[in-house]
Amino acid sequence: MSREICVHSWPCSYYLEPEKRWVPGKLSLTSRSLRFMTDKTGETLVSFPLSSVVEIKKEASHFVFSSITILENSGLKHWFSSLQPSRNAVFSIIEHFWRELLLSPPEAALPVTKGKQLTGLMACSQKRLEETARVLHHQGEQLDSITRGLDKMESDLDMADRLLTELESPSWWPFSSKLWKMPAETNPKESTSMASPKVLGKEGVVVRIPAVISQGNASHVKAGSLTILVSGLEIHDSCSLLMHRFEREDIDDIKVHTPYEISIRQRFIGRPDIAYRLISAKMSEAIPILEVQFSKKMELLEDALMPRSARSSSPIEKGCSVWQAASGLMDRAMPHEPCSGSQEGPSLQLQRSEPLVSEGDAQELRQTLHEATST
Repeated sequence: MSREICVHSWPCSYYLEPEKRWVPGKLSLTSRSLRFMTDKTGETLVSFPLSSVVEIKKEASHFVFSSITILENSGLKHWFSSLQPSRNAVFSIIEHFWRELLLSPPEAALPVTKGKQLTGLMACSQKRLEETARVLHHQGEQLDSITRGLDKMESDLDMADRLLTELESPSWWPFSSKLWKMPAETNPKESTSMASPKVLGKEGVVVRIPAVISQGNASHVKAGSLTILVSGLEIHDSCSLLMHRFEREDIDDIKVHTPYEISIRQRFIGRPDIAYRLISAKMSEAIPILEVQFSKKMELLEDALMPRSARSSSPIEKGCSVWQAASGLMDRAMPHEPCSGSQEGPSLQLQRSEPLVSEGDAQELRQTLHEATST
């Protein structure tokens, strides 16, 4: 569990059943497990995976103190009390990650070969590229709409100029401009096409993920969802009612606190800012898309920095990494002859004495790449 990324941690007390007493410490949550460490010695008293949990409830210890109880499939029951900032906030976040883990597809027990890993990486890259293409297509339509708007403004200015010229010309002047200048007709198709991107923005859902939402006070949280549109962001509650909608130009900054937690803010002058904090077990699906749409407004905080292997790379990096990984593995599998007269010959031969990829894996990679390119 030490290698997993901590989603959140809360000060609380744990009831130690053998000694019949409460122990102060800190409860830490990752995407797959829970752990309690004491404040005095830093010892880990409890650590168990979320997959072993069968029930999470809100209860009261001795009918006075509000607590959270977690029951494992072995029958062991854990009591946590004095939770900060509030019991409801801690319960909502833990329950969200527990439910998402139960709903996620089970992992394959059989070992995954390199060919299957490469195929999965290619499928993920294709999905990210499709999402990026959808966003870029909408941005292109917005630019076309701006161009049509500028053309309409230019035609309106020409019409106003002609009307002013006619007003300034005397009635007895025989060379009036109205003899050869006619007002430009507005095209109704342009007006409808200019409104189409707005309709597309409302319906163009890129991705929607469940989340735990808080605004202002961290002790008041509620379950809901985050919807990323091609024209902005929408936050809904658990009943699918719209809580707030951010247009693309309204968002001032998006901070990535951890790979599972972000905050969105819209600044105002003279009144409080609008800010939301969202925690989700599927935030890794939304962060790469937010990086594409709001690259200049994204801020990656220190806790969000993680090893490159754990981070979800951008769509372009993923697309390049597929063929780089394939070509690298193929090159390592092919035998090379050392160049005559080179001083690095012995060292290279020593490195090649232990091949990184066997001939069987190389043959499987060739067959997988051939099938992928043919389809």
